[in-house]
Amino acid sequence: MPIIGRVEVVDFTYEVKDMGAVFQNAHNHIGYCKGAVMPLSKYAVVIECEDGSRGEYVTHWGGTRGALAQTLQLVNDLPGRDSDMREAFFNEWNRRLCHQDHMGQGPVDICLWDLAGKQAGKSVSAMIGRCRDKITAYASTYHGDHSGMLDSIEAFTDFAEQCHAMGYKAFKHHGWFDGDPKMEAALIRALGRKVDGRMTLMYDGASDLQTFADALYVGKACDDANFLWYEDPYRDNSLSPFSHKKLRSLIKTPLLITEHVRSLEAKCAFIMAGGTDFVRADPEYDQGITGAIKTARMAEAFGLDVEVHAPGPAHRQICGAVRNTNFYELAEVGPKLKNIIPPCYADGYKDELDSIDSDGRIDIPNGPGLGVAYDWDWLNAHAVKRWFFGRK
Repeated sequence: MPIIGRVEVVDFTYEVKDMGAVFQNAHNHIGYCKGAVMPLSKYAVVIECEDGSRGEYVTHWGGTRGALAQTLQLVNDLPGRDSDMREAFFNEWNRRLCHQDHMGQGPVDICLWDLAGKQAGKSVSAMIGRCRDKITAYASTYHGDHSGMLDSIEAFTDFAEQCHAMGYKAFKHHGWFDGDPKMEAALIRALGRKVDGRMTLMYDGASDLQTFADALYVGKACDDANFLWYEDPYRDNSLSPFSHKKLRSLIKTPLLITEHVRSLEAKCAFIMAGGTDFVRADPEYDQGITGAIKTARMAEAFGLDVEVHAPGPAHRQICGAVRNTNFYELAEVGPKLKNIIPPCYADGYKDELDSIDSDGRIDIPNGPGLGVAYDWDWLNAHAVKRWFFGRK
């Protein structure tokens, strides 16, 4: 029985070049700013057992300050417990965080899976049941800007051509934070004409369109351009199954919703209400690898595909173990910006624009656990605070 002896949480900071805070149409966000330097904060979780085995996970998109607070609340439960009790922990934490969004649960569960895989000498996807070694990736762009990168329809279409020349078979764009339906529709139709069937196209509205009428207007453009899916259209933040069922009845393009719908039960209810065609899952957002796999199996029972949100080693392991998924999201990429993922890997792992092979696919790591090695010299050099639970 692998008993957990100690847990460490490491908060760290790093910088991203040519990125800065942008105020656009009453919306604060980050984007391309030539010459700027943006400080970012993420955190790592380390779980060590008394037998010396060790699990590690460094957060990506989900490593927010709010998630960190929840993670610190949960890891205090672990010392002295059997590390294989992931399902029991899921059940306990599902209740513990019922008044919160569960975002801090994912990193801890992912770390437990990395630990279990290293103990077994198998990748996480092999432990779950591996179905592929590679998966087709799509280039998932940064949002449109007004500062010199994706700042025009031509800039987006030129970037789509660049991605196609690199080997990408699929391309998803995020439009402008302005939420102007006419501009969004014009860009969608322009991409359809430019690509002309050579790549699969998707659009993520990122909840920037203001009204249902805006969402319907842009959805008609997705129909005209033959997009595969239309994601998170407008400012209900993709939480109303009724409105999305209504939207589905008025356009042809399939909807991809549930990125913002927390918990397995709520996602299931959204599907049953007819609010989506594809289902979103993310091991950081959806209560870990345990929660993401539950979501994938639930979607499979409905005969639906589940698309994994965002990139990362845990996300790749999910893609390696889920039959009913189609793509890996290489987010976010642009012609002048690297990804914001921390450069914390010692083995060359990365999620950048040039990470695909010549066929537009991405590898599923097959080493033990998540299949990656972290650069602890880099992490320790960038650490700003540490918390220890259990023995020192």
